[in-house]
Amino acid sequence: MTQNALERDIQMTALPNGVRVITEPMPAMRSVAAGFWIGTGSRCETPRTNGISHFIEHMLFKGTPTRSAEQIAREMDSIGGNLDAFTGRDLAGYTMKVLDEHLDFAFGILADMLKNPRFDEADIEKEKGVILEELKMENDDPEDVVHELFVSNCWKGHPLGMPIIGTGRTIRSFNESVLRAHHRRHYSAANLIVTAAGNLRHERVIELVNRHLDGLPAGEPEPEQPAPRFQPPFELKSRRSLQQLQLCLGTPMIEAAHPLRLACFTLNVILGGSMSSRLFQNIREQQGLAYSIFSELNLYSDTGNLGVYAGTSPENGRRVLDCTLAELRRLREEPVPEDELRRAREHMKGSLLLSLESTTSRMSNLARQWMTHGRFFTLDELARAIDGVSAEEIQQVAREYFQPGKIGLAAVGRVDSLGISQGDLVC
Repeated sequence: MTQNALERDIQMTALPNGVRVITEPMPAMRSVAAGFWIGTGSRCETPRTNGISHFIEHMLFKGTPTRSAEQIAREMDSIGGNLDAFTGRDLAGYTMKVLDEHLDFAFGILADMLKNPRFDEADIEKEKGVILEELKMENDDPEDVVHELFVSNCWKGHPLGMPIIGTGRTIRSFNESVLRAHHRRHYSAANLIVTAAGNLRHERVIELVNRHLDGLPAGEPEPEQPAPRFQPPFELKSRRSLQQLQLCLGTPMIEAAHPLRLACFTLNVILGGSMSSRLFQNIREQQGLAYSIFSELNLYSDTGNLGVYAGTSPENGRRVLDCTLAELRRLREEPVPEDELRRAREHMKGSLLLSLESTTSRMSNLARQWMTHGRFFTLDELARAIDGVSAEEIQQVAREYFQPGKIGLAAVGRVDSLGISQGDLVC
């Protein structure tokens, strides 16, 4: 299947083994960004294997039967290329960016890592220490702690609520046989999307996939999971050593492919997703109650949430919460004025279109659009859709989710200063 779109020339080919190859040429560039996207993440784990997707991500950089970890690093450095990876709740991504003349060489390195990880026991034991240090680092960061406290409780009992990194117990439990079994099950052709953007030819990328990923297990796509049920948390964790009180106030939200998704993104920009947002201007600029305050939207295939994060002094915590609830109430009860809506739309269009000037962003965008929507949107389509977001749609979303019984709170620090109960979370 080929989709030739105005301002974009996207091609997608489904190979006989199940791998989908998606490319977008950017002839004016000298670079190529490519990514291998595995449709698995922490939500595909069990309590006993929690953190294994993230552990495997680390282990793929530890070498293959033909390349040591040092050789992988030296070979990429020798061509001035970049390798990166991340693990999310719903996918794992392995990406690279190189000059176009080095695409063949770099593709072979990344494919070797993906297909043939060594899983050496000595490396596994060393990496346990590294990841346990990463876990300590996260636990020492109060913003990370309050975020994890909120997420783990709002989806309690569902894999989506488990920490991506895992726990100390699960990290220590992993061994070669467990890692290999998980890798064999999930790192399969049916679960892989390869995307690339930059100075390239689609046919050449297909040839690289056929050559370097030949023999990848066919496998099966990830089975659908039951959708999690949002349970508004109320979790106050005392840490008297902290000088700031960390707050996370949030609500459930729609799924990633919902028809009102752009209204949700626009609402987020207006609420706390930009420097001109209501929360930033009111709580930081006008009242000086916080240095860091923002809202964030996380949408998945079957659910989502919107969270407001703030760091403030213990004596100002209740005021920050009350002001945030007032802004939620205002969005629910009053249509957004046209000039504010116009600024939010232009902010979204500008952020999107500027980001797509990067080969890496385009490569990631290809994967996200296909995995979420099963199709690609032209830049004109996206701009028109953003311009079409109405004040009524934003208010519809706010009325649905900014309600008593749907608002949760997590706080870390000197929480006794808040003097708040779950019944006070009313907007």
